[in-house]
Amino acid sequence: MSDKIYPIGIQNFEKIRRDGYFYVDKTALVYKMIKTGSYYFLSRPRRFGKSLLISTLEAYFQGKKELFEGLAIEKLEKDWVKHPILHLDLNIEKYDNPESLDKILNDHLERWEEQYGTRPSETSFSLRFAGIIQRAFEQTGQRVAILVDEYDKPMLQAIGDEALQKSYRDTLKPFYGALKTMDGYIKFAILTGVTKFGKVSVFSDLNNLKDISMWNEFIDVCGISDRELHENLEPELHEFADAQGMTYEQFCNKLQEYYDGYHFTHNSIGIYNPFSLLNAFDRMEFGSYWFETGTPTYLVKLLKSHHYDLERMAHEETDAQVLNSIDSESTNPIPVIYQSGYLTIKGYDTEFGIYSLGFPNREVEEGFVRFLLPFYANTNKVEAPFEIQMFVREVREGDYDAFFRRLQSFFADTPYELVRDLEVHFQNVLFIVFKLVGFYVKAEYHTSQGRIDLLLQTDKYIYVMEFKLNGTAEEALQQINDKQYALPFQTDARKLFKIGINFSTATRNIEKWIVE
Repeated sequence: MSDKIYPIGIQNFEKIRRDGYFYVDKTALVYKMIKTGSYYFLSRPRRFGKSLLISTLEAYFQGKKELFEGLAIEKLEKDWVKHPILHLDLNIEKYDNPESLDKILNDHLERWEEQYGTRPSETSFSLRFAGIIQRAFEQTGQRVAILVDEYDKPMLQAIGDEALQKSYRDTLKPFYGALKTMDGYIKFAILTGVTKFGKVSVFSDLNNLKDISMWNEFIDVCGISDRELHENLEPELHEFADAQGMTYEQFCNKLQEYYDGYHFTHNSIGIYNPFSLLNAFDRMEFGSYWFETGTPTYLVKLLKSHHYDLERMAHEETDAQVLNSIDSESTNPIPVIYQSGYLTIKGYDTEFGIYSLGFPNREVEEGFVRFLLPFYANTNKVEAPFEIQMFVREVREGDYDAFFRRLQSFFADTPYELVRDLEVHFQNVLFIVFKLVGFYVKAEYHTSQGRIDLLLQTDKYIYVMEFKLNGTAEEALQQINDKQYALPFQTDARKLFKIGINFSTATRNIEKWIVE
């Protein structure tokens, strides 16, 4: 049995090192950051190790050499100079009014002022911040390290509320602007967050920031690579495989399928989600650990407000400019979804500079689609998993009538405001249902203007379905026959159902299905 203690939810480097928790050594990259630049920005999904990176940098700038014994940086660093540190953590507060940001900034500034003093003329947040940076340098003789964790939390929580976003932007822009004006007093600064708000946003004055979010050389500064997994957890991999009753190779493939697959630039190695991975090793069980810690509802708000066609999500295409920066007034939900970790880079067209996106792994794909179901269909969070179980059972048993009656109940009480984009709503509900059913049976789903065709396969049955919008079920069935969708299964021993289905905008529901 492994004696490793996994640091689940522990983001403090000193605690991890002093209390003997498992740690994947990132200090060579930390040293490289410190020695090759002064100002950094890093975007990574939540629970990806950003706070631990900040805490590691804090211990380094505190000169706590003893915490780094046995790590890569011990051989690299000779001086271990202690620097004054200003650590701003915006993760604490719930940002629902302009004062909530003011309170947290004021609290940090007052604590720093107790240490380094203040002047009566420093009346704004930015003037106070600049004054503290200067005095910290003058009193210690060392330039300052500035560490900002979750810089974007206020902006993210205000998505959809333009006035509140503007208020936060107007506060943060001059505040962070102090970094530029006080450059001579600053040794190092890093801002981390889930997203990067760009253009006229909080960063427009900070043209000296190195955004390393998509830099290959820092790609694994957070998260765990396959090499690190095997170097650090090889005995535990065998142990976990035995506990699951799987061969070592089968197990490694399943682990990759569930938790690997994050690509933060093209041509990069895949990165495992560290939170999910460590939870899985701790419990010796596969689970949706990242999702259990809460999925932000602002993502659903964005998708719904833009009437986004969910089927596009699995094969979205975009360029680096869109991926790298979120304009707070943007009508494109993709950068937020990508930077939040629900999509990742799957391919890159070098000629045109276009990135292909998709879900990183099974945990994210299944978890995200499950999470969306109650927001789109007439069901709630408690009933949704049971409903999917029943759908799968009905498909496996060949009970298509029960299946369609259940599907009808998902469209009942479709809100009136969705009527103007009912086609997208209809497609989205079907996409979610069939995506979830597809985790348990073989499913292929295609959409084009005003119609959907679908193929489901189980051990005993094959379903070829055609959905029409404002047509007839008869026309849908005719199309299956005319286009010979069932031809590939003519010699298959399984029972074949050809099903035509019509969805009516008048009733906002499935109006009829016929089976051949």
